[in-house]
Amino acid sequence: MFTATQHDEMLDIAIAAIRGSIAAGLPEYLREPGCSFVTLRRRGELLGCIGALQPYQSLGLDIAEHARAAAFEDPRFPPVQDLHDVHVEISVLGPLTDFPAESYDDVVSRLPRVGAVVAADGRRGTFLPAVWEQLPTSEQFVAGLWRKAGLRPRHWPVQIWTYEVEEFGRTVS
Repeated sequence: MFTATQHDEMLDIAIAAIRGSIAAGLPEYLREPGCSFVTLRRRGELLGCIGALQPYQSLGLDIAEHARAAAFEDPRFPPVQDLHDVHVEISVLGPLTDFPAESYDDVVSRLPRVGAVVAADGRRGTFLPAVWEQLPTSEQFVAGLWRKAGLRPRHWPVQIWTYEVEEFGRTVS
């Protein structure tokens, strides 16, 4: 768990990265390996979301890289032109945990309300825990996760992992 001050420091890094600044002199906790997703929304509308599922660099650099990518490189959306009224949300991911299941229906019946990854046949998709707000039933969440991964409905076998996140955000004024 991070403190409110640490949340503010991470959000400052994300916003500065989008504005083109490079963070210097990162605090020790941000120099440790970590992974994050950065999600940008304006009045609830998704503008970009980019992240990593496993750490490959320091958490501070990960946040900065994914903030810029969410703003300018998410292939689903045009680049963000103006940060006014953009809500910047950071999700710091915990480790992936294997979720053994025997069938699609088993996943639907037991999947906890956390982040999830599904992979099969060279395809992979993930949903952050916040997606449960848009897809509130396990049936909707799992079906959407399969679609995002490009898998046929109820495709089996698959590999599944779950993960916890710490989410926090700020709207840029």
